[in-house]
Amino acid sequence: MFSLFRENVRIAVDSIKGQLLRTILTVLIIAIGITALVGILSGVKALENTISGDFVSMGANTFNIRQYELTVRRRGGGEREKVNPVISYRDAKDFKDTYDFPGADVSIFFTATGTAEVKFESQKTDPEVAVLGVDENFFKNAGLEVDNGRDFNTFDISNNNNVCVLGSDVVKALFENVNPVGKIISVRGMKFTVVGTLASKGGSFGNNQDLRVMIPIQLARTTFSVPNLNYSVSVNIPQKDLYDNAQGLAIQTFRNVRKLNPVEENNFGIERSDDLLNTFLNITSALNIAAVIISLITIFGSSIALMNIMLVSVTERTREIGIRKSLGAKRRTIASQFFIETVIIGQLGGFFGIVLGLAVGVGFARVTDLDFAMPWGAMTWAIIVSFVVAVISGSFPAIKASKLDPIESLRYE
Repeated sequence: MFSLFRENVRIAVDSIKGQLLRTILTVLIIAIGITALVGILSGVKALENTISGDFVSMGANTFNIRQYELTVRRRGGGEREKVNPVISYRDAKDFKDTYDFPGADVSIFFTATGTAEVKFESQKTDPEVAVLGVDENFFKNAGLEVDNGRDFNTFDISNNNNVCVLGSDVVKALFENVNPVGKIISVRGMKFTVVGTLASKGGSFGNNQDLRVMIPIQLARTTFSVPNLNYSVSVNIPQKDLYDNAQGLAIQTFRNVRKLNPVEENNFGIERSDDLLNTFLNITSALNIAAVIISLITIFGSSIALMNIMLVSVTERTREIGIRKSLGAKRRTIASQFFIETVIIGQLGGFFGIVLGLAVGVGFARVTDLDFAMPWGAMTWAIIVSFVVAVISGSFPAIKASKLDPIESLRYE
């Protein structure tokens, strides 16, 4: 039995070699469909990994109080249905002073400007650096990791020390082969001593988290004094199972700060890290479904092409089939020969499709600065799909070949 199978494999391989150009074209047709499947799913997986990393880095047990929710409905003309007042420093400070949840860390921060130019000696950045006013709890709540030096302490904040912490891109722009800690930089003509630098966080959706300078919040308020500054508050909870209770108390506390009566709606937004993550994971799930549909349509075309080519092969080898049958080959043996040939072509197409798909995924991740991860699920599906395509496409030609009349086949010219 095994020797017969081995003989069929040898015959199938010899046939493939004898029609090399046709085989290459067929393999390419299948590979294109598999490339679409693996490539698109790899890109979506890279996007999903980046989004997950970005929002998990906000702090697994952290929620923010902002002016609006993550999604704000708008009217047909683009106007907001509801306009919330900005969160003033007094609102944020009153909340921090009155919020009393065991073990919670509260941070107040705001973006002072997104167009600052930072200087160090003769070096300077482009005027696109964001300056954030933060307090001593900001780094912990935001999930930021100090790469060199330290972050702010209570003494820095309470005494309004002229110190700063730099994002990694700012360090690259100003300090080439120089340790930035202890150096003095200039922002809007004001001098700051660098006490620490942050590990690279990357960016997403146009927000570069490495192109930032953090300074004490009171210094930021006086240096970048503009009307209606909008502040944000972040709350970090020590235990995940206390998250909902802490959020409920935070909503009630901020409603009291805003002096809202019981029938009034909240005029502020709560931004949870897991809500943000779930929202974008739902988007990527939809992208996955769309990618699979597009890929299956392409693969369906590949299966038709493979079946057509195998039918042509059966026709061309009719006389060969007649000779083999006249020598005693059974119908099952003839069918197995063509079936094995189809499976080999399908698996070759699947292999090259996976390689090309991974190349597409890696290239997409590098161009868009996303976190690539090996799409094992997509690769598994690619192997299964390529095998199923081969089985479906090879079954009819194999059955047709096995049913040929040996006498009529020998007469075929």
